[in-house]
Amino acid sequence: MDVSFDRNQSSFDFNTVEACDNVTPEWLEPDSTGTTIMAVEFADGVVIGADSRATRGFYVSNRVSDKVNHVSDHIYCCRSGSAADTQAILDTIRYHLSFYEMELGEPALVKVAANLFKEMCYTYRDQLTAGIIVAGWDKRYGGQVYSIPLGGMMVRQSAIAGGSGGTYIYGYIDKFYKPRMTREECIKFVIEGISLAMERDASSGGVIRVAIIDKEGVEKKIIAGGDLPKFHEK
Repeated sequence: MDVSFDRNQSSFDFNTVEACDNVTPEWLEPDSTGTTIMAVEFADGVVIGADSRATRGFYVSNRVSDKVNHVSDHIYCCRSGSAADTQAILDTIRYHLSFYEMELGEPALVKVAANLFKEMCYTYRDQLTAGIIVAGWDKRYGGQVYSIPLGGMMVRQSAIAGGSGGTYIYGYIDKFYKPRMTREECIKFVIEGISLAMERDASSGGVIRVAIIDKEGVEKKIIAGGDLPKFHEK
């Protein structure tokens, strides 16, 4: 069955829409997770978080999207780039990882999941726009954070920020990150970092979603806009 779409045979008048003064180009663009994503390791696990704004150009298409996504029981990821591309990658990796775990008979290592993301992002680097942070805990290596930026490189880092808002908080990370932070210090570190980026980056906003992952499982938190740190008031 041919499911291809022929723009020329459609009864919808694209030329009329594109010329209409009331419809801006942003309405016709695909969703983008121009965003702020962040993750940090602590002694017994990881904290991973993101804002919740999805945009089409400068138009905010979704204020409460969930960019902190389940990969397996102790592995989560954050997505930046094209929402459609990153969702397709996540669905594919989640599918293959579930079969891998069934064959192995035990949970996959965080590094295995990160490598799967790396392979797909690298193989399709010319077709997909995707920047991924993979974070989780396994019994062999403990808490781990891996960054897979555009192009498909993979590197493990103790603390990492990504997305359009990540560029605003590299200085914050360099100054305030310290090794062996406690669980609560890491939660505060991630929330404050994302809040700072949201104040500067037009593509970041909404609420902050955080997941804390350790050997006990996953704890999720949502920090509403009214509860975010107000740095300009200090």
